[in-house]
Amino acid sequence: MSGRILEIAQNGRCVHLERGFIAIREDGKALGRVPIDDIDAVIASAHGITWSNKALSALSAQGSPVVILGENFHPASIIMPISGHHDQGRRMRAQASAKLPLRKRFWADLIKAKIKAQSAALEQIGIPTTRLSTIQREVRSGDTSNREAAAAQAYWPAIMARGFHRNDCANPANAMLNYGYAVLRAGTARAIVAAGLHPSLSVHHVSDGDAFALADDLMEPFRPTVDLVVRDLVKAGLTIEAPEARPRLVATLGADFRTQNGRTPLSHCLVRLAQSLSEAFKQGAGHLNLPQTSLPIPAELDL
Repeated sequence: MSGRILEIAQNGRCVHLERGFIAIREDGKALGRVPIDDIDAVIASAHGITWSNKALSALSAQGSPVVILGENFHPASIIMPISGHHDQGRRMRAQASAKLPLRKRFWADLIKAKIKAQSAALEQIGIPTTRLSTIQREVRSGDTSNREAAAAQAYWPAIMARGFHRNDCANPANAMLNYGYAVLRAGTARAIVAAGLHPSLSVHHVSDGDAFALADDLMEPFRPTVDLVVRDLVKAGLTIEAPEARPRLVATLGADFRTQNGRTPLSHCLVRLAQSLSEAFKQGAGHLNLPQTSLPIPAELDL
C-alpha cells in the first residue's frame, strides 16, 4: 500500500472507470484520472457525487475502500470487497473462534501501545507525561479497569486545550480529527480484509451497528499520529475547509515508523499488524507486530 488517498470534495463530480484509471468528470468534462492500482482508498466528502457501478466494482476488486463521510466528517459508510484473501474462509473461522484470553491480551497490548503513543505525543510538544506512563503500567488483560479512559482524561486537555471535548461539534478540531481518523480507519480496514479477516469481528469493540469494529481496535495505537497533525493545524489557525488541511491528514498513512524492517510507512505497518493478528488467530497464540516507535520518525533521520 502506497498510502495514496483519492478525495472527492467538490459537489457535482462523476466517478468512472476508464481503462484501468479512475476518472473524474464534471458536466461531461474530464478533470483528471488516477491509476486504480495507485489508490489505497477513496474518501467522498462532497454531496451529489455520481458513481459508475464499474468504478465501485473495480475499487472493490482492488481492495480499496470507499469511505462516505457524513455530518462533521464522520464516516457514514465504508464500501469494502467481500473477498480479500485466498485463505479467507479458514482465517475468518479462526478469528470467530478465538479464545477470550487471547483477545483480552491483544486488547491490552493495543491500549498499552496507544497510551505509550499518547505519552510520546505529549513529550514531543514538551508536556510532562508522568501521569500517562503510570496509567500505561496499570493496564491489565482486557483493560478491565478502563485505563484507556483514564488516559484520555489526562491526554485530551494537554494535547489540545483545557476544556476540550471530543463530542463538541462546534470545535473545529473535532472535524479534523474525524477526517484524520476516517483516513486511518480506511487504511486499517483495507489491511484487515487483505489479511483474510472480517472487519466486524473485533478484539474488543462491541457494537451491533459497527461493521468495522476490528478496524477501530487495530487503529488505536496510531491515533496520536493524527492528533499531532490536527494540533499543528489548529495552532496555525486552520480548519478542515483549508486547502492544506486535508492533504496533511491524508499524508499520515505515508508517515514512516521504525520497525524491524527499517523505515516502514504507516499503511504497511497496518498490513503487518493485521497479518500478525490473523496468524495469531490461526495458531491460537502469538504477538502483534507493532512498530518499534510510537510516532513517525523525523524525515531527516537515517536508520
